[in-house]
Parts: sequence; structure tokens; C-alpha cells
Amino acid sequence: MRYIHLFIAFLLIQSVSAQSILPVIKATSKKVSINDGGYLDKDAWNLSPKARPDIYTADRSRKSKWVTFYTDIDSIRVKVKPGTRYNFIILLNGKDSCYTQIASAIPPENILKNDIVKNDTIPFTLTSFNAIHVKAVINSTDTLNLHFDVGSFDLRLTKDAVLKKTQLLSNQPDALAGKTNPNYNKMNKVSTLQMGTLVLKDPQTGVTTLTSHDMDGRFGWELFDGKKIEIDYDHNLLIIHSKLPKALKGYVRAPIDFIRSFVCAKGTFEIAGKKYEGEFLFDTGSDQAAIIDSSWAAKQGFPKDMKLIKSSVLRDPRGVKYETRVVLAPALKVNGFKLTNIPTLVLGSQNPTGFEINFLGNDLLKRFNMILDFEKDQLYLKPNNLIGLPYKANS
Repeated sequence: MRYIHLFIAFLLIQSVSAQSILPVIKATSKKVSINDGGYLDKDAWNLSPKARPDIYTADRSRKSKWVTFYTDIDSIRVKVKPGTRYNFIILLNGKDSCYTQIASAIPPENILKNDIVKNDTIPFTLTSFNAIHVKAVINSTDTLNLHFDVGSFDLRLTKDAVLKKTQLLSNQPDALAGKTNPNYNKMNKVSTLQMGTLVLKDPQTGVTTLTSHDMDGRFGWELFDGKKIEIDYDHNLLIIHSKLPKALKGYVRAPIDFIRSFVCAKGTFEIAGKKYEGEFLFDTGSDQAAIIDSSWAAKQGFPKDMKLIKSSVLRDPRGVKYETRVVLAPALKVNGFKLTNIPTLVLGSQNPTGFEINFLGNDLLKRFNMILDFEKDQLYLKPNNLIGLPYKANS
């Protein structure tokens, strides 16, 4: 589960102590299922009597929605509005009071207000795998190669990089000597993350096995919540704005549609006189151009007779097969901009995210300079000097 900033969490803890009577539901199992705005995660939450409160941050949304907690014998349904929180107790086995809070992912407006104009710049290089590569320094000592992935959330480092390139396991000398396996749940804290002129304090950090080629980890959009991040491919800069830039000539604006807290926007394929509209997750960590969800394709009646570029069968670490076809889509519109002859990977099996969503990868997104406004949840796109570059799969 993802958590909002520590200072906000502190305010929420104070509110629990000040509230005298809380709703109570019962449970005999520590496992709790959560329906968040219509998306059900079975046994997604573990009760913790020691946490006061244990905070569940609802998926990001600027619209009111319902969140329901299901224990094995009871339930509670809460209406979550932006900037709100709701406290209750889950009584485990009739004796342990689990203080629980459902919080909006969007902080109260008065916390976000800041009249100081400040911009930070982060140089990057675009790799041959379409990754936004940034040099980063953690704890003022360890230099790592990270990539910015709009389809990710916080800071994630590979286990290999943590072990070989950082001092985060200095508290585990036997692991460093190869005598025992590292315990990545007990690694030292990342207290600072420096990228360009930006220094972030105490970023939420975890480990991962999924990064772009030759990267030591990735960082996602949540590090810039409440700010505006500009991706300028013309000058190879990430610019973190506290205020929206005034010079927006050529940019076209559209809402960011958050789905399961992922950054998404609407797009429309135009094929043989028909339109196929859907939601597309922005995935700058992918070197593909576009990826189509198999369920969405079936519901839309997405054409199966487009020109085939290639087909393959992929297997994940569990041995599960994912059949894919890469076809040539004639046209795709995003934010009113029309792209043509897009190599489109069509999944032949269930989407790995677990829900129905299409993807735009960085072989397509890199063709636009963009501003992601995470205060107003608005997207700005403008074609850049890469707009006419051949797609990787077409070359």
C-alpha cells in the first residue's frame, strides 16, 4: 500500500486521538478485502493492532467515490472525497482494536498551497531502449542510474544495485560478505535523493526486479505530487515546477484520468473509417509504442486483420505464457494529435496489471514534450523534434 506524506499522516493520527466515538466492525481473520471505486482487491489488507491508525490511502481521484472494507464477517462502506479521511475500528477476535483510516490520496487544499515559485532541473539522456535515464545520488554517497517512469509511483531500486552499488546494506555485514541472503526489508534508509538540482528528503523506497535495460532502478510520478513536471525531449531536461509555466504555446491540454492511481489519458484508434476509444496508461518505462489490452480489444471488436509485423510468446518467471502480436495501426489520436503507422502490441492473454487498460510506451510518448500537472491533474502535450522519427519496430 502507498502512504501519503509523513507530515500529513501526523495530522491524521492527531485526528484519531481527538475523535471519541468511532464506528466498529468485526473480524476473525487478519485478511481484509477492499473495493476501491469499483476495483476489488481480495485479501489486500492485513490488520495491524499496533498501528494507530493503520492508513489505507485510496486510489487517486478528484471525484467522490465509495471505498468498502470487507472482513470475513463484516464490512464498512465509506464515501471518500478529495482531501478527506475517515476513521474506524476493526475489532479482531473480539479483543484487538485495529484503528484504521481511509484517506484520500489528495491532501487537503490548504496543505498544498505555496506561493513560492521554485523550479528544479534534472538533465537526462534518452537511451536506445527509450528510457529517460537520470544520474542520481542517494545519501550523498552512492551514484545510481535511474529512469523516470510515469507508470510507476515511488523510488524502486534493483536488489543487485542495492547490494553492489550502495551502502544500504552496511547494517548486514554477513550479507555483504556473501555468507547470508540480504534482508531488503531491513536495509538502511534512503534519507536523500539528489537528481540535478532537486533534493528529495526521505523518499518512499522499495526494491524491484523490473526496470529498463541497464538501469539500477526507477522513480515515479508520486515523488512530484502537487507539482508540475515538464518532460522536455528537445533539451533533455526534466523540469519540476512549483507553478504552471506561462509559455504554453503549442501545448494542448486534457485531463489526466487516474485509474488505480496510474496516470492515464484517452486515445482513439482510427481504422478503416471506424473509431476505437479507450484509456491509455502512460508508461515511459516501456520501449514499445502502444500496447492493447486483450479484453478491451475483444469488447471493442478491434480489427484482427491489420498488417502483422511480428508475433511472439513471452513467459514470466512463473512460466505463464503471454502471446503477443505486433500489428501496424493506421492512426491513433492523443490530445487531438494524430499519429500514423503505429506499431501496436496486442496482448493475447490477461493484462499483467490485473485490470483492463491500454498502454502508451515511450517509443510514442517521446515524440511529445509534456507537462504533467499533479496539482490540477491536467496533461499538456506538444509535438517535439522527434515527432517524425521512425518507430523502433518499423525500422
